[in-house]
Amino acid sequence: MPELPEVETVRAGLERSLVGRRYAHVEARRPDLRFPIPADLATRLEGHQVVRVNRRAKYLQIVQDDGTVVILHLGMSGKVNLAPQPEAGDHEPPAKHDHLVFGLDNGSRMVFNDPRRFGFIALSTKAELEDHDYFNGMGPEPLGNSFNAEVLSAALKGKGSPIKAALLDQRVVAGLGNIYVCEALFDSGISPRRKASSVGGKRAERLVPAIKDVLQRAIRAGGSTLKDYAHLDGESGYFQHNFRVYGREGEPCVTAGCDHQVQRITQSGRSTFFCSSCQR
Repeated sequence: MPELPEVETVRAGLERSLVGRRYAHVEARRPDLRFPIPADLATRLEGHQVVRVNRRAKYLQIVQDDGTVVILHLGMSGKVNLAPQPEAGDHEPPAKHDHLVFGLDNGSRMVFNDPRRFGFIALSTKAELEDHDYFNGMGPEPLGNSFNAEVLSAALKGKGSPIKAALLDQRVVAGLGNIYVCEALFDSGISPRRKASSVGGKRAERLVPAIKDVLQRAIRAGGSTLKDYAHLDGESGYFQHNFRVYGREGEPCVTAGCDHQVQRITQSGRSTFFCSSCQR
């Protein structure tokens, strides 16, 4: 599933291409994805101008001039593609899994393609967005100033779950996923099995900058492509070439002087990768 850096990469690309454009034609090519597609999607979008593209956690928020907000989640395999204006007479038909097509006033198209259909789209307004079911109670953005060691320590207080599970809880911090939690825990030297309530104070002071750093490095690399994720132009992300533990089971630890191998365990049904020597 695309995580925060991948969604942020898509957001930045959409902002460059969509802001200032108007929806000329909107087509839902099926009635549902993971959830039903809003029946009034076309009538609420067509003719309106995109003024901003935001990201909250792993959700895209496309804001238009009347205050309507398109909420888009990529799910497991969803991709957003931007197709340029076709040459005269050259109108390529939609692909099999092109479920949503947004025609723009310059002739280009934004297309949502999702073979597995775990993605979804919803509509809200700027006034109602913060209290929307998807965002109400969500924790702070990890790259924002409101996320710091003190805030994280308070959120983890009394939690008996492993720190890995706690960081995946969107009420603790928004948008973190399996890959980048594994990487941040390694960078901060904290075991994924450590009880969350014990990761406060000095440990939180190591963990917060590690989270911010790994996310920022991943964004600069265009995210990670393991299977389905791609940029708007179809290109892959490159951060997977910089993984220090994720997906490296049995390989040597990258820490100088460490003679241990990366281990994999299962936590809450997900693979966790770590070094038992470097992470305590």
